[in-house]
Amino acid sequence: MAEKRDYYEILGVDKNADDAAIKKAYRALAKKYHPDANPGDKDAEAKFKEAGEAYAVLSDPDKRAAYDKYGHAAFDANSAAGQASGFGGFDFGGMDFSDIFSDLFGFGGGRSYSYGFGGFGGGNASSVRRGADVSTSVRIGFKDAIFGCKKEIKIAYKDTCSTCGGNGAKPGTTPVSCERCKGRGKITMTQNNPFFGQMQSVVTCPDCNGSGKIVKEKCPDCRGTGYIQTTKRFEVNIPAGIESGQIIRMGSAGEPGMNGGPRGDLMVQVLVSEDPIFKRQGNTIFSTVAVSYPKMVLGGPIHIATVDGTVEYNIKPGTPTDTKVRLKGKGVPYLNNKNLRGDHYVTLMVKIPSSLSGREKEALKEYAKACGEDLSKA
Repeated sequence: MAEKRDYYEILGVDKNADDAAIKKAYRALAKKYHPDANPGDKDAEAKFKEAGEAYAVLSDPDKRAAYDKYGHAAFDANSAAGQASGFGGFDFGGMDFSDIFSDLFGFGGGRSYSYGFGGFGGGNASSVRRGADVSTSVRIGFKDAIFGCKKEIKIAYKDTCSTCGGNGAKPGTTPVSCERCKGRGKITMTQNNPFFGQMQSVVTCPDCNGSGKIVKEKCPDCRGTGYIQTTKRFEVNIPAGIESGQIIRMGSAGEPGMNGGPRGDLMVQVLVSEDPIFKRQGNTIFSTVAVSYPKMVLGGPIHIATVDGTVEYNIKPGTPTDTKVRLKGKGVPYLNNKNLRGDHYVTLMVKIPSSLSGREKEALKEYAKACGEDLSKA
């Protein structure tokens, strides 16, 4: 598969270009490569689509920021960048270009423009639509994010009506074909445009709302919509090593499609609670341990808390405060390889007691005296 070209290169603009420059560049390319101006020219068709994709990203502040940070990987659902950007799985092939042309050329009315090739509307069948994605979030503990877990979530959910099977008709009846669009779900309109001349636009049929069917006797449970609101439980498999804010996509677990279209997806954002002991940066864990002064001076074993439990570490004699020690492989598993883990870095700090017993004070004074310090007035 050929590598995608840079979007800025496609439009011929600088990466610091403002919205006006991006719009101007796209307008020029759209006029140059428009299929009506280049009938049968597959190369022009490809460039027209390519320019439309570039404009769809660079004209949107959020998508542009994601692209600037991650490149084309920002829109790849299978990449870490796609998960981090929140645009993983963005479907360029199914983009509705009516918004783009409404913005640039003043068209409106929710039209889906037909340019004589796939991906821009048209067709002879009623509108098949993918169901909407459903978004929710789940909060997990710090260690749950380290080792992975399963969480059950409950969400308000749009589902197919079991009474009518989703057709919206009262049991014992069936929908009839829409007379206005002849069951196509769309009607074709012709409009004169100052840039491209006469253009055909395909509009969703207002009588059947794109279904191609008319329900004369509505289902009493869904009132003719074909859908009901319900509550549904899902079990979410949260992988080891996930970071707070990342999104898990559960395919085909969203709302049902229209006219046989596929379900949308369920998008679950994972929120990780902070831990009072451990701090995380990527796959590395950090913590601080307070150690008594005699132990730092004389050395000896101490016990350090890790996400795997307590481990013993032997301090060398004369260890200074703020010393960092590395516990290899005690960090966070890599998201795509749970057998590979980061490290845990521990900062050793001298523990200063807030109060001392009489015996401890005398012992400390004797130590100071041995070091040549006079603490007789302390």
